[in-house]
Amino acid sequence: MEIKEAQDEVKKFDEDRGWKDSWNIKDLLLNINEETGELWHLVKWIEDEKQKQVIEKNKDEVEDFIGDTFYLILKLANQTGVDVEKSFRRSMEEYYERFPAEKIKKNI
Repeated sequence: MEIKEAQDEVKKFDEDRGWKDSWNIKDLLLNINEETGELWHLVKWIEDEKQKQVIEKNKDEVEDFIGDTFYLILKLANQTGVDVEKSFRRSMEEYYERFPAEKIKKNI
């Protein structure tokens, strides 16, 4: 599935439920924080190697977090009129410029 397709699906999902014009950015951001907090509780205060084990053991919860958060990001994009593909591409171009592989690998 393309990102545009996913964004359009979220838009239709909201429209079909009458949620298109009933939005609140603050609540969406709080919901994203809530989702992040749920995942954080799995790994807080745990060292890196142990985190990997906890994540593998709780893979379903991690998948739920990613799916829920992606839905919320797409919903936020729809409500603010942001094209997610364009936004993502711009961010990646910035990351390529800020973190060129040949320089980063030298410092590792």
